[in-house]
Amino acid sequence: MQFVTLNNGVKMPVLGFGVYQIPPSDTERAVSEALEVGYRHIDTAAVYKNEEAVGKAIAASGIPRDDLFVTTKVWISDAGEDAARAAFERSSEKLGLDVVDLYLIHQPFGDVYGSWRALERLNEEGRVRAIGVSNFPNDRLADLIAFNRVVPAVNQVETHPFLQRFADQEFMAGEGVQIESWAPFAEGRNNLFTNPTLSSIARAHDKSVAQVVLRWLIQRGVVVIPKSVRRDRMEENFDVFDFELADSDMAVVTTLEKGEPLFIDHRDPAAVDMLKGVTVE
Repeated sequence: MQFVTLNNGVKMPVLGFGVYQIPPSDTERAVSEALEVGYRHIDTAAVYKNEEAVGKAIAASGIPRDDLFVTTKVWISDAGEDAARAAFERSSEKLGLDVVDLYLIHQPFGDVYGSWRALERLNEEGRVRAIGVSNFPNDRLADLIAFNRVVPAVNQVETHPFLQRFADQEFMAGEGVQIESWAPFAEGRNNLFTNPTLSSIARAHDKSVAQVVLRWLIQRGVVVIPKSVRRDRMEENFDVFDFELADSDMAVVTTLEKGEPLFIDHRDPAAVDMLKGVTVE
C-alpha cells in the first residue's frame, strides 16, 4: 500500500474503501470482505447510516487498530460547536472506536465555523488524529483556512476523468490540504466503463477501465475511495499497484475533462435547498 502524509504528519492510505449507498444490512459483509482483500482505509459518514455496521466489521476482523485508517463525517443537521461534538460522540460509539483517524465536515453549509471549532478541540484532545472537510469549493476552503487555527488536512471532493480538478488540486497543495476523490468512477456516468479512450489504455496494460482510472488518480497524488458490494470488484480495485501509466496515458485521460460536476454543484443555491432537509436520523 502507498500512503500520503497529511499536513500534521499522519499517514493516510492512498487507496480506501467507501461505503456510501451501501445499505446498513449489507455493510458489515462488504466491509469485512474489503478488509479480507487488504483494504485498511474505510470511509463512512453519519448520514450514510451504516457506521454501526462498519464498526462491527472492524471489531470482528481482528486487525490491529493501528493498522486501520477510519474516516467519518459530521452532517449539516449537526452543524455547530455543541452539535458537532455530540455528533462525533454518537459516531464514535457506533463505530466502537475511541479515536477516529479522520473526521470531516461533510458539506460547506450551516454553522461551519462552529463545527470546525469542535473538530479542532477533538483533534487537540486526541479523539481525532486529523480533521478536514468535504465538498468545499476553493473560496470556502480559503476562508476556513484564513480565519481558523488548524488547516484542514483533507478536502474530499468529486473527482474523476470528467471532473479532473487540476487547478483545485494545485490550490489545495499550496495550502497543505490533501485532495481526496469521491465517486472516482463517476458512478459509471457518461458511460465511463466503456469509454473508448479509457478502454484503449486498459487494453494496453491488460487492466480494466476501473483500474486505469484509479491508477490515473493515484499517480496524480489523489486519495481514492472506490465502493463496491462485490468481492471480485473489490479485489480488482485493490490491484492497482503493479503497473504504471505512461506520461502519454496520463495526458490522454485529461482530454476527457467536462469541467462540470455530474452530481451536485456546491456553488448553486439549489444545492442548499436540496441538502438542508436531509438529516442523519
